Amino acid sequence: MQISVAALSDEPDPGLEQKARAFVRSISKCSKPVIILGGYWGLMRVVADESILQGNKVVAILPEGTEHFIMPNEIIRVETGCDPRCRSVFIARSGDILVSLGGEAGTMTEILMAYSMGKAVYVLRDTGTSTDKLYSAFPEKLDSRGLGELNYFEDPERMGAEICRKYYGTS
Repeated sequence: MQISVAALSDEPDPGLEQKARAFVRSISKCSKPVIILGGYWGLMRVVADESILQGNKVVAILPEGTEHFIMPNEIIRVETGCDPRCRSVFIARSGDILVSLGGEAGTMTEILMAYSMGKAVYVLRDTGTSTDKLYSAFPEKLDSRGLGELNYFEDPERMGAEICRKYYGTS
């Protein structure tokens, strides 16, 4: 399974960093998914590092201007040549599901794209980021058509366990 992870590009506070690590550890208990990220900075770096520690493959779909950015050798680099918004299409499209661990406009763009592509989207709440507002605005679906599946969780380990249960039959 390939899991696209939409996450904050800024440095996270320690609480959000712990939530991201807890999610990766939880999802890694049932499988070793390919984790798809938009870079190796901010919260995405935390997710990548924990994913590597847990034995998952990591793919970084990079925007233009990051060609010389140093990353661990375990990360597969995809140089898109695109601006960050264009790159978000590749992130949303490449995962079987999309998980949001908290973020701003870029993360919300990827959530909306994956949902409109008919994918299941898992959104972590109480992250201290702008994606927390999605639940109050869209508690069940993002539009009247209900193109994708929208799932909100406050506990990152519970979110990981639910993904394990739904897609792997384990928890």
